[in-house]
Amino acid sequence: MQRTFENRLNLWLKDIKPLPLMLVGARQTGKTYLLQEFCDKNFEWQVYLNFAETPDYKQFFEPSLHAADIISRMELFFNQRFDLEKTVFFFDEIQDCEQAIASLKYFAEAKTNYRIITAGSLLGVKINRMKASFPVGKVQIEYLFPMDFEEFLWALDENMLAEEIRHRFADNNPFPAIIHEKALLLYRTYLCVGGMPANILQYIENEKDIIAFNWQVPQNILTGYLADMAKYAGETNAVKIHRVFNSIPAQLAKENVKFMYKFIENSGNREKFQTAIDWLIQANMTLQSAKIELPQTPLMAYKSDNNFKLYLSDTGLLTSLSQTKFSDIIQSHDLIYRGFLTENFVAQTLNTHRHNLYFWTSANRAEVDFVLDTESGIIPVEVKASDNVRSKSLNIYIEKYKPAYAIRISARNFGFANGIKSVPLYAAHCI
Repeated sequence: MQRTFENRLNLWLKDIKPLPLMLVGARQTGKTYLLQEFCDKNFEWQVYLNFAETPDYKQFFEPSLHAADIISRMELFFNQRFDLEKTVFFFDEIQDCEQAIASLKYFAEAKTNYRIITAGSLLGVKINRMKASFPVGKVQIEYLFPMDFEEFLWALDENMLAEEIRHRFADNNPFPAIIHEKALLLYRTYLCVGGMPANILQYIENEKDIIAFNWQVPQNILTGYLADMAKYAGETNAVKIHRVFNSIPAQLAKENVKFMYKFIENSGNREKFQTAIDWLIQANMTLQSAKIELPQTPLMAYKSDNNFKLYLSDTGLLTSLSQTKFSDIIQSHDLIYRGFLTENFVAQTLNTHRHNLYFWTSANRAEVDFVLDTESGIIPVEVKASDNVRSKSLNIYIEKYKPAYAIRISARNFGFANGIKSVPLYAAHCI
């Protein structure tokens, strides 16, 4: 969450000699904006290097990676002596400069207290493909995700509602019907807009009128994603990555219990497309949920490498990629057809709150959408797009494994009955 990350930045600021900070996240999640705002607010001077905009800045890191040498070259270039107590160095789009990544080790080990902040959109991809050694243990890595529904409410100045949702989740006390319906409408609006800051800003600037929302804004983000595929993956791999990415709406819309290569192409198989899938996950463009064979701790020990699902990292982008009409989402009272958007929304929300994504199936007779490892044990989570919550799958799981309780996320109000905690869709972030 972006507000949580701001708190982490403030802790980093108070550290006497902090490690270089690296912010990882998908493109357009607001990394540069947040970091520049932080730098402007807390430092008298900021040295900003964007390696994508100005590739020549890479020369600051040649031939020596020693911190003092790098700073000396910058001072000569900018014709300025840096007061290191008042200066922060911001290396943006750092995935475009491998030497800058490698230099973070030397900044961390230097006796001088250098304040180094870095960001990049494809750092996961770059880290796994670096020729030089990544500075393991010498960097404080933070993650930035698309804004979740709670942050969406804050952006809309719905702070009272956001706070009350937290209270109702804690005590399972249902909202009055009029408030429940208001929150559901805001949730459906979030399905349209998503959590990308540019989309939310555009929605607010249009006086929160979803009809006036400019669909070109999310399309531009998707175009940027495709451009990154071509730039960083090479032409041949980019074609495969593009095809996997574009298949996700069809994957989620079908009644599948796992990702199907045939939805990419008829002759598709794991060998042909696994590298493309890994690239999308490392680029933070997609999220992977793995099937578990047995719901026991640790879940990772029981996951299947061949059975998984893929989600988009932002549900608003999925709405745009699938060309789902906003009017259908907002106006229809039949939420069943929106199941694939709803499931993606919950996956995105759980991932944002640092839950590893797993699902469970039983001989193709039952499926539980998500299984969480919590302090109360392994908890099953069922997701429903409507208030029709009849399902044998969750009951089969409960009867077989007897969890402390189960969670059902749906359009129903808060409540707790028969060992099942009812969580409205707009409160998924509280889990």
